[in-house]
Amino acid sequence: MGSANILICEDEVRIASLLEEALLEEGYRVRVVASRTDAQKLLGRWTPDLILLDVILPESKDAGWELLAEIRRRSSVPVIMVTALSRADDRVRGLREGADDFISKPFHLDEVLARIEAVLRRTQPGIGALDLTIDDIRKEVRLKERTVSLSPKEYKLLKLLASSPGRVFTTDEILTELWPESPYATGQDVQKYVYLLRRKLERDPKNPELVLTSRGFGYRLAV
Repeated sequence: MGSANILICEDEVRIASLLEEALLEEGYRVRVVASRTDAQKLLGRWTPDLILLDVILPESKDAGWELLAEIRRRSSVPVIMVTALSRADDRVRGLREGADDFISKPFHLDEVLARIEAVLRRTQPGIGALDLTIDDIRKEVRLKERTVSLSPKEYKLLKLLASSPGRVFTTDEILTELWPESPYATGQDVQKYVYLLRRKLERDPKNPELVLTSRGFGYRLAV
């Protein structure tokens, strides 16, 4: 399942470094933050495929829970809680509040890697009733039984929208994801790639059913 984007939110430097090194060796793209505040800033401009989240962060003993709640209000990105808390009620709380899995410290790296693979398999096979499948390893997209050939930017746009079907992504969010280093990209560039994506996915691009416009706000993938 390598090549997915993984965010590690962990304030213990040794553990964060251990996880980062292991994930990089597996081919994942990894970013590391050490606090809820840093995670909030990064999530405002970058969309991970999975988050490893420590419960206890520098801000407070509940900072991890609070960040999980924020993530769930705006995204369905899978979250694996990684924590020293081992009580059953903490595990139950995590799962009930939207975590996809729960790993207690100390842990074995092989277990962490296996759980990441399992969660990614469970959460990334396709986009529900749309019968849309995004294979991030092969960079392939299938709609029903049809393989759709997309350019890198078209693929990146679709993957962003599919990371949270139904959620409206603003033009600024799309600009940040597709052109992270370019100060020259504009809303017209976003409109262009939405148009190109619709030409390849929609039965009638002028009356889209998959890639929808929320007028005045942005774009979303139908659910």
